[in-house]
Amino acid sequence: MGKALLKSAYEHFTKYQVWLERQPLSEHSKRAYRSRLNHFLAYIVQSDAGKDVFKDGSERDYILKDYKRYLKNTHKASPSSVNGALAAADSFFQFLGLGPTKVKRESLPAEAPKALSKDEQRRLLHAAARARRPKDRAIVTLLFYTGIRISECAALDFDDVYAQGRKRRVIVRSGKGDRYREVPLNGDVCEALQVWLQERAQKFAGRETAEAFFLNQKGGRMTTSALDLIVRKVGHEAGLEISAHILRHTLVTMLVRKGNDLVLVAEIAGHKKLETTRRYSLPTAADKALALEGLIE
Repeated sequence: MGKALLKSAYEHFTKYQVWLERQPLSEHSKRAYRSRLNHFLAYIVQSDAGKDVFKDGSERDYILKDYKRYLKNTHKASPSSVNGALAAADSFFQFLGLGPTKVKRESLPAEAPKALSKDEQRRLLHAAARARRPKDRAIVTLLFYTGIRISECAALDFDDVYAQGRKRRVIVRSGKGDRYREVPLNGDVCEALQVWLQERAQKFAGRETAEAFFLNQKGGRMTTSALDLIVRKVGHEAGLEISAHILRHTLVTMLVRKGNDLVLVAEIAGHKKLETTRRYSLPTAADKALALEGLIE
């Protein structure tokens, strides 16, 4: 049974990866799904499950509940990590044609998403300003001050960015849920983008390029992985471990905490549900720690 189960798991996983590549997800999400699913399938193979786990919803839920207990009690996974693993399993079983799983998610602490502190923001922006390549500065500054998703940044075409004139803005033509929105650009972003545009024009003069706003060395569209690598590199120069997603969280957190209307913030962020935006008004772990530290003067 072990060899048959291993073979079945491998075949399903191989086909799933092909299916996953066609899904409208960021490269980061796809990598996370593959890694988490690989871990889950290894658990299935090591257990005494039958091949029906890939065909029968009841068998699937049974092994998934066991896996959840394993993650919590043996692997010591956090609630968010457990939920991430369950989400990857859901994606896999959706591909197999089974119905929704009946395994409950973990309750998460009522905290706002992780965002950079004021000091960390200053360090990041200083590192971006010192970046050797104008493109690196433009990418980090754009993501920081607009909060657009990294997949939306990769999808930007040359005509989607207006860094001059009265209506300075970036156009997201097909955001999450295929939603269209326009995000205004402030002076710092426009300055960084204009320097990149000058270099772009000089470097690729007379060459055929993709329609993308951000180009790689060969004149093609930059991938989300390449963009994220730049964000992490600039963050490293600032002494920070960050991702493009943290920059998005930071922008939305700043807007909410400055008292802006939640409907306005949701429109800028491209949130379909206002409840998503409200999460950013919750206290952070740092807020809680500061409150407790301040009990004794």
